[in-house]
Amino acid sequence: MTKLRTLFAEALRSIGANVSTTVASALSVLIGMFLIGVFIGLGTWLVSWSDDKKRELAVHVFIADAATTKQVDALRVRLESDQRVKPGGITFCSKECALRVMRKRNPELTANLASNPLPASFDVVPLRGEDTEAIAIAVQKAKLPAVDTVRYGKEVSQRILQIARGIQVVFGIIVIILLAASTVLIANTIRLSIFARRREIEVMKLVGASNWYVRGPFMLEGVLTGLAGSLAAVFLLFLGREVAVPQILGHIQDDPDVRAMAFTWTATILVAGGLAIGALGSGLTLRRFLRV
Repeated sequence: MTKLRTLFAEALRSIGANVSTTVASALSVLIGMFLIGVFIGLGTWLVSWSDDKKRELAVHVFIADAATTKQVDALRVRLESDQRVKPGGITFCSKECALRVMRKRNPELTANLASNPLPASFDVVPLRGEDTEAIAIAVQKAKLPAVDTVRYGKEVSQRILQIARGIQVVFGIIVIILLAASTVLIANTIRLSIFARRREIEVMKLVGASNWYVRGPFMLEGVLTGLAGSLAAVFLLFLGREVAVPQILGHIQDDPDVRAMAFTWTATILVAGGLAIGALGSGLTLRRFLRV
């Protein structure tokens, strides 16, 4: 307990003696964590949107009018046996069903039809959006007598998948860059505090103080600074979430399945990130001053 009290006392003394650098460090963490928080919200929302669009991808297997019931059943079995197809993701649409759908979508095209020209079909939902093309090609290569044509919106599906992959890659890269930038910022500002007390550190080392005894107060100072900055960032993000986000999403979102990461998880990540960056920044900066 005595060592712990000494650790906190030294850390608080250092913070009080170097208010300007402490504020600069906290602001560095605040800016970094705020940007990371904003991008986590935006990035996870975009990833959710891309996943939702991938769930809309489907393979449409149109059935020949001359196909028999046995041939249609064989086609169904073939589709259900494909491991890439989502369980329960096969829907049969009869000719009458296809006509009803067409009348809802384009009533002007079906107003004067003498007969039903639309084919029956199987709508096949893949387990992963990336498997859409592979499923369609497999059905085409099987050359089953019940199959007339196979469509899966090749250009649209490829475009959606490219956008989804791009969003995920960019999201990961930017988060890494922001974390690295925040670590460098806090390390540079804490370096000023450590540099001002370099003689004190050298004396402590010369009288036999261990590296961890010297490092402890500075790392605690960094942790407290990181905590203060990350909590401030969480508070600003909470205000933005309550005030700005509803106004923005009210104009662009109409799908309840598309959502960003829960704010509780975002806040937890930011606080943990602030603590880690504070400790890491001070710990790395101290290394050069411990070589006495």
